[in-house]
Amino acid sequence: MAEAKTASRRSARSTTAIKGAEVVVRCLEQHGVEVLFAYPGGASIELHQALRDSSIRVVLPRHEQGGAFAAAGYARATGRTGVCMATSGPGATNLVTGIADAYMDSVPLLVITGQVSQHFIGKNAFQETDIIGITRPIVKHSYLVLKPEELPEVLAEAFFLAGSGRPGPVVVDIPKDVQQKLIVPRYPEGPCPLSYALRSEAPDADVARLRAAIRASERPCLYVGGGVIASGAEKELLQVAESYNLPVVTSLMGVGAFPERHPLSLKWPGMHGTYYASYALNECDLLIGVGVRYDDRVTGNVATFATGATIVHADIDASEINKNKRADIGIVCDARSLLSKLMAEPIYQDYAAWHEQIRTWKREHPLSYRQRDAILPQAVVDALCRITEGKATIVTGVGQHQMWAAQFYTFERPRQLLTSGGLGTMGFGLPSAIGAKIARPGDTVILIDGDGSFQMNIQELGTVYCEDVPVKMLILNNQHLGMVAQWEDRFYHSRRGNTVLRSDKADRPYPNFPMIAAGYNIAARDVWTQAELEPAIREMLAHDGPYLLDVHVEYQEHVLPMIPSGGSHRDIMVE
Repeated sequence: MAEAKTASRRSARSTTAIKGAEVVVRCLEQHGVEVLFAYPGGASIELHQALRDSSIRVVLPRHEQGGAFAAAGYARATGRTGVCMATSGPGATNLVTGIADAYMDSVPLLVITGQVSQHFIGKNAFQETDIIGITRPIVKHSYLVLKPEELPEVLAEAFFLAGSGRPGPVVVDIPKDVQQKLIVPRYPEGPCPLSYALRSEAPDADVARLRAAIRASERPCLYVGGGVIASGAEKELLQVAESYNLPVVTSLMGVGAFPERHPLSLKWPGMHGTYYASYALNECDLLIGVGVRYDDRVTGNVATFATGATIVHADIDASEINKNKRADIGIVCDARSLLSKLMAEPIYQDYAAWHEQIRTWKREHPLSYRQRDAILPQAVVDALCRITEGKATIVTGVGQHQMWAAQFYTFERPRQLLTSGGLGTMGFGLPSAIGAKIARPGDTVILIDGDGSFQMNIQELGTVYCEDVPVKMLILNNQHLGMVAQWEDRFYHSRRGNTVLRSDKADRPYPNFPMIAAGYNIAARDVWTQAELEPAIREMLAHDGPYLLDVHVEYQEHVLPMIPSGGSHRDIMVE
């Protein structure tokens, strides 16, 4: 990133002395914050007292990690910066997993933490933790504010940094004495007094090189990721794909950037992606990556990935170019800029043999499953997609259910699938669904979770009820840590190493999720048979409040296709 420089320092001055904590709240209001996910404590009590006089809705999670994920769910659903807050020490450290998750998936997040008073810093005081040091590798930037007069400028910079360029989390740590001190604040008139040189426009010379490569190709493939969604370039993507006649593969984070019902869509590739997407990526002669990381779950062994292709990598983050896969054409730019410039002079070619090959892969190896008497998890997602007409916003936990949701629900718009991609965080689902539903109250928001992942933040059922969040929760309950058990089946002779969640002391699947939901005053029911499944889904969707559906499925099911870790597309397992 280019060296920062300070722009005009004109400011609006208040005439009344107020506490630093009140300054923080006024800054949040000025930046349009409507919802704050915050858990109080001794070092943040002043901030919560100041919030009592604010129009900002404060959502109280039942765990700070839940607050971080809920704020990120809000951000993922809207593209706006999510805001969460916690006290010092354990409150701050409980946010760390949520911060890391947002960092890996490029989610704009403002994290405010209370800190012990300055004279206690460095003395191992009660609930003192160096949250700046702990989070340094997983944030875009961080601030320890030692003067209350700096708060307006710091918060303006924090919002700007979180949402600009490649989005990500920013931490602002505020000692208690800074919150308590009375000052007459100065508020920046502009949105941010900080500016930095950000290369967002695609250079014309690079666009010309790319166009020449497209013109010379016989088997091109467009591979797009979350950067397309972050830049709001889904319309330009559709235009480019149709105008150039390019097959489109999305990363998991790019799901929804391109409508999956479109004939040019190949869905997503990699370890559990479609057979035809993985083969198209690897057998193409020109791979155009836009807003993607070329991550290991897609490339497998990078030495055997797309060996016959000219590699193009366009990303707004220069550090991503050549990091994982060497690029023949590297372009540092915003995805929307590149796609817009490509549309200036489209190059339509027939690619008849290439498209016929792709159609053959699709016919021979579609996403499918074998119907049986038992309820299959794939069939549950299939039924949910059909009943909702593919229009719901889907949030997942992490595990087998996450892959089945991405495989068998058909996504047509950006921000329709909210999932933990880079960090792969179990427990992500429920609090993120809360944040998404609060952000988009008019959407049908459905959590698809596993029994293992759901239990990691099950306490957020309290938030669901107390905050009146009518989110729908569907658990694919197989009584196992299914993804790890699948690896045990495939590579460890089915030798179970602490992946069984059921209890031999219980006379039914354990725990009893509907009973737990009842304890939180949330409607719920079990589903045991195929005959019950569709009526139960319709009952869940028709209910006017939150609803939990516990669907009992077979644990023997594996997520297929599967490319073993470090393998290539030629190692793909389909049976």
